[in-house]
Amino acid sequence: MTRRAGVRLWRWRRNPLRRTSDVVEAWIVLAAWVLAVVGALATALLTAGAMQQSAQRVRQQSHAVSAVLTREPERTTARTTGAQLVWGTVRWTDPGGAAHTDRTRVPATATPGARVTVWTNGRGALTAPPPSPADTAFQSVLGALWAGTATAGLVAGGARLARTRLDRRRFDQWAEEWARMDTPWGRTRG
Repeated sequence: MTRRAGVRLWRWRRNPLRRTSDVVEAWIVLAAWVLAVVGALATALLTAGAMQQSAQRVRQQSHAVSAVLTREPERTTARTTGAQLVWGTVRWTDPGGAAHTDRTRVPATATPGARVTVWTNGRGALTAPPPSPADTAFQSVLGALWAGTATAGLVAGGARLARTRLDRRRFDQWAEEWARMDTPWGRTRG
């Protein structure tokens, strides 16, 4: 063991200068590290799993439907490219046979009568396209990182609060001890 590691672990060794609060602080730090690591991992895994399940449920409830563009799409700029999406009115038939008309984003180059693919939910209403598996994986990783970091931060903050209270208690005890030592010599330090 190096000298530096020995200095860090002094609270765990027998030492006549070691106080009970030093041992309590050592246990708080150890427990905080364990809780931060285990809690962050557990929270991250649970968050990623929940996000994956939610995205899977959205994918199962979304259906691609062929729709017909009924009117000329609104073009906001003088020059549009095929990659741009503009607002257009489309008509489609749901699985029950009912016809629907609504506005959605369509390619800027689409003309009236053109077929476009739209996404509907279980009730036949338009929805956004479901996220791709790659998008879902990326969002799950970001959500897991955020949740894990937040959990570790909460644990670290709680441990810091406990250590601050221990420090305050030690300073109060130290002040009492100094007051007792000053009195026999007739000096009062303030």
